[in-house]
Amino acid sequence: MNASATTHTLVVEADKAGQRVDLFIGEALGLSRARLKKLFDAGAVKVDGRTAKKGLLVTAGQRIGVVVPEERREVVPEPGAPLGVLHEDEALVFLDKPAGTPSHPLQPGETGTLANALVARHPECAGASEDEREGGLCHRLDIETSGVMVAARTREAWAAVREAFGGRAVDKRYWALVTGPLADEGEIELPLRHHPRHPDRVEPAVEGGEGAREAHSEFRVLAREGEYSFVEVRISTGVLHQVRAHLAAVGAPIVGDALYEGREEPGLGRFFLHARALELTHPVTHEPVRVTSPLPPELRAVLEKHALAVPPDA
Repeated sequence: MNASATTHTLVVEADKAGQRVDLFIGEALGLSRARLKKLFDAGAVKVDGRTAKKGLLVTAGQRIGVVVPEERREVVPEPGAPLGVLHEDEALVFLDKPAGTPSHPLQPGETGTLANALVARHPECAGASEDEREGGLCHRLDIETSGVMVAARTREAWAAVREAFGGRAVDKRYWALVTGPLADEGEIELPLRHHPRHPDRVEPAVEGGEGAREAHSEFRVLAREGEYSFVEVRISTGVLHQVRAHLAAVGAPIVGDALYEGREEPGLGRFFLHARALELTHPVTHEPVRVTSPLPPELRAVLEKHALAVPPDA
C-alpha cells in the first residue's frame, strides 16, 4: 500500500469479542478517530484476510491486519506565501511574523503558517530543526502576536540557538499596550501553570507545585495617557503566554486580550502584543546580533488614537 508503512497484526482475545473493529484497533494502536476513518476508507483494515468496514463486530480468535502509512511531518512549501525577512546570513534567518499567522503546522499537510513560507524560500531550513514541522524555527509566538522570530539554516545553528533560549541567553523584548495601574518599571517573578479547567490558558502558581514553571519578566513604561500604558517587557524565560499572563496578574492586562480579561479595543482584531526585538550570540561568528521588528500599522494606529507617543524608531 505504501512503502513507508507499518503492518500490524492483531488477534482478538475472548474479552474483546463483540467490540466494534474500529474501536478495537483504536484502543490497541492508540489511533485517533480521524486516522481510523482514513484507514478504513483506504481499505487498509482486513479481518481474516477480507477488507473490513468500521462497524463490524469482532469475534474471539479473529486476526486483524492493519496497514498504517507513516504520516508526513515535513512542512509543505508555499512559494506564493508572503515572507517578511528582517535579516539573514549563512546560518540564521530573522523573520517578521504577522499577527494571525501560526508559527508552524501542527498537522501533516497543514499550510498557511510562517514555516510554510520559510521553507519555500529557504529549503535547507526544513532539515535544520529536530521536529520537521518547525521548518527550522527556533521558538514560537502566539498566533495573534506579531514580530521578530529566528530560524536556523543548519542543524548546528538550530541546536546552538535552542541552547541559548534554554539557557536564558537570548534577550527577548515585547511591546504591549495595557490598562490598569502599573509602576514605571518593575519585575514579575511568578511561576505559571496550565489552568486545570481551561487548558488554552495559564494561571499563576504562587505556591509552585505540579506543572508550575518558573517565569521571570521585567517591564518599563514607555508612555502613558489616562488609563493606558505602553510598555516594553523583557522576558528571560519562555513560558506559554508569559507576557500576557504576567501583565494580567499584576492588574494590567493587555488591550484586546479577552482570554486574560483585557479591555476590548474597537477596530482591533487582535491583542496588542508585538515581539519587538531579539538579541543573541551568533552561532558562527559568536558576535552579538540584534534584530528589531517595526510596529505594525494597526498597533501604531491604536497608540495614536489614545494619544500615546510612538517611539521614534518604531
